[in-house]
Amino acid sequence: MRRFQSLVLLLGILSMSLLSISCKKEKQNIKQTEVTFTKEGELSIFDTKSDTLKVNLDIEIADTDFDIQTGLMYRDHMGTKRGMLFVFEDEDQRFFYMKNTRIPLDIIYINANRAIVSFQKNATPFDETSLPSSLPAKYVLEINAGLADTWNLKVGDSISWN
Repeated sequence: MRRFQSLVLLLGILSMSLLSISCKKEKQNIKQTEVTFTKEGELSIFDTKSDTLKVNLDIEIADTDFDIQTGLMYRDHMGTKRGMLFVFEDEDQRFFYMKNTRIPLDIIYINANRAIVSFQKNATPFDETSLPSSLPAKYVLEINAGLADTWNLKVGDSISWN
């Protein structure tokens, strides 16, 4: 009888173990898709005083509500001579932040006459602090952090794009 009880107990333990294993969910690896750069135009920045070209960039254009809200979020990198140009319907004070943005950026605010009016340099990834323009802006250009200084961009420099 003892043998029978031991066998029943052993079978009970085995069946519980098997049940436990089969009920566990397998670990799932969820990979987020990398958002890739899509060239939608070319942008040039000029020194207004000397009318000389400072730099040419390939740009993505954010001109829909979704594109403007998403911006450069969820990207792991951006090429040196690339940027995102935000195009708004009106000229107004702009406020940007770095929520879900993984790469440090320089944010360049540009008025309706396509002249740079202010900067927010070296914006910190994932920081939700408001980064306002100093003056009203119709356009905003985001580039990799440090490039505004590397290219010696100044308030008053102008941009054009196609």
